[in-house]
Amino acid sequence: MKGKLFFKLLLSYLAIVFLSFLILNSFVKNELRDVLSGKIERELLAYARLIDLKSPSEASAQLDQVSLISRARVTLIDRQGKVLADSRLDASGLENHLNRPEVQQARVRGEGRATRFSASDREEMLYVAVAMRDSSGIIGYVRLARTLGDVKKTVDEVYGTFFLALILTSVLSLILALVFSYYITRPVRILESFTEKLRRGETSGTLLLQTSDETKKLADNINYLVEELQSQIRLANEEKSKLMAAFTSMTEGVLIVDESGHIEFVSPVLQGILLEPYGGIEGKTLMEAFRNVELHKAFHQFKLSGEAVSAEIVLDSIEPVIMNVSISGVQGYPGEEKSMIVFHDVTRLKKLERIRTDFIANVTHEIRTPLTAIIGYLETLQAGAISNADDARRFLDIMLKQAGRLNRLVEDLMTISKIELGEVRFHFEPVSLRDIVDSVVPLLDAKAVAKKISIDNAVGEKIKPVFGDRDRLCQVFVNLLDNAIKYTPEGGRIAISAEEKESGVTVTISDTGTGIPRDEIQRLGERFYRVDKTRSRELGGTGLGLSIVKHLMQAHGGTMVIESQLGLGTKVSLFFPVRHV
Repeated sequence: MKGKLFFKLLLSYLAIVFLSFLILNSFVKNELRDVLSGKIERELLAYARLIDLKSPSEASAQLDQVSLISRARVTLIDRQGKVLADSRLDASGLENHLNRPEVQQARVRGEGRATRFSASDREEMLYVAVAMRDSSGIIGYVRLARTLGDVKKTVDEVYGTFFLALILTSVLSLILALVFSYYITRPVRILESFTEKLRRGETSGTLLLQTSDETKKLADNINYLVEELQSQIRLANEEKSKLMAAFTSMTEGVLIVDESGHIEFVSPVLQGILLEPYGGIEGKTLMEAFRNVELHKAFHQFKLSGEAVSAEIVLDSIEPVIMNVSISGVQGYPGEEKSMIVFHDVTRLKKLERIRTDFIANVTHEIRTPLTAIIGYLETLQAGAISNADDARRFLDIMLKQAGRLNRLVEDLMTISKIELGEVRFHFEPVSLRDIVDSVVPLLDAKAVAKKISIDNAVGEKIKPVFGDRDRLCQVFVNLLDNAIKYTPEGGRIAISAEEKESGVTVTISDTGTGIPRDEIQRLGERFYRVDKTRSRELGGTGLGLSIVKHLMQAHGGTMVIESQLGLGTKVSLFFPVRHV
């Protein structure tokens, strides 16, 4: 389907032809009428001058001859207006003609002309009159009249021929208009198709036009602009790729906010950090996306001051995420300034800082308590209690017990430190978990019997061996069973079971103890962390047992999972993956 430009050009040509036809029609027809009327008028005047009024008899004779030659009605009129003779009518029946317009003009100017309807001839007539003079003045008038029907007929014949020529010219003009419009709009259609492909992002190559007019120059300009545009797009894509690579490699998340306060861009790193419930935040405002008052305040402060702002916020999620945000401006076109917010996840740092603080506080407390007891009893002995053998022996037993507690604490700390530093040498070999459990249970049987706790060992002999260090695995099970006995009330029960899967072996130690609050399970395994700190110390624990188990399981490539419900007991699952030697 041809475009609008084609029809505009075609209609323009047709309008020109139509207007030309109207102008020629209005001028030519009138001009033909005037030319023919003037020619007839001149002929009639010439014939009128041939008649001589000096001799009425001769004039009458001339009358018929002139009427025949001129094909006109001839009328002789005296100077008073009386009709002397008429070539077609009886002169006696005609009225005075002095007041006829053509006669009045002839009286004044020597000749006259008039066109009017003739009552006697019953049609439109052309009248000419000539005044005849002698030495005394005007002696009469000769008037000739011819019907205008001949003029109209001649005009119609000539105009018909002219109109036919106009029709043929119009048809040829229409054909030429179609051809010219097609060839004029053809380069424009090529330009339109080329730019349409560009708009859709298609690579269209180079625009070529076989013309030498302005469209060729326009095509060259478009080719130049396309090359520049493609160069700029390539440059922008390269810069975008570099920017995305930088954003992806950054550990920080980046968020861009436009001038209206809506989120325009979210880096992949930030999307990975946020996940739910902050998915699909592009296009939203900060308040709509995060519902965080501190972040909104920091952004508002940046907008007011225009200077970079830093703040620490907490994002609510499955686990709270602590973010250090930095807000700064991004330069752009006037009125299009954007803001960049960099999110740095400091949750782990804060957690490590808390663990470090707790570790210092706990290790200080763990050391201070036995040291205080030892120093106190030493001072008591120094003050004279040493002379009392019974008291001195009792005090020495207490100090020895506290010194042993300090020694266990130091040994546990050294064990964890060596494991973390990779200084512990492991002797890995296929080990039977049934043998490990059978060798550990008797070591703790006395404690269990004292509290009337039954230990049910359901680890089957056919459970396939795991690849590990026998001594370290014994240490793992000793710590876990010791904890289970400590926190299980009298008359309780401890069950040990194993399940074999394709991916590995899972050993489960379940007890009917006091259980652990759900919000504290995730902190188990931290150094010195205790659920019930007072009771744990009373039971002689250092708070490092689960931490040692956790590190030893990691060294074996396994994992430890703790499930518990307050008042309903605890289940610890140890997973040992299959390892091919």
